[in-house]
Amino acid sequence: MTDFLDEKRKEIQGRLKELKPLVDEYHRLEVAERALADVNDGAASPARARRGQRKSAASNGRRGRPRGSGTRAQQALELVRARPGVTIPELADAMGIKQNYLYRVMPDLASQGQVTKSGRGWHPTDDTDSDRD
Repeated sequence: MTDFLDEKRKEIQGRLKELKPLVDEYHRLEVAERALADVNDGAASPARARRGQRKSAASNGRRGRPRGSGTRAQQALELVRARPGVTIPELADAMGIKQNYLYRVMPDLASQGQVTKSGRGWHPTDDTDSDRD
């Protein structure tokens, strides 16, 4: 009986040794797929779709659409108006996007005078529609 168990154990160990590189590759591919999904979910995906349009840069030297013309900035502004003091992580959760995008959008909205930052929270400025609700 012990010989049988030892033989089966050696077979299992041999098979594990054969499969280990495949399992390692599986885990590397999982990590790579998640990384690509993160890139695709962020602001990088529209840039990939515009690869052929690189020479049609705007007059200010930037590629793509004009800054502040996207719907994400408008969506973030509406959330700030609805929930004064909201933080970037809270905005990202509510919008279903990554926080890093909002760390670029919110200062742009502030430079346009639409929001202000107090501590970690963002507030609509006095000249917005927040007090007309």
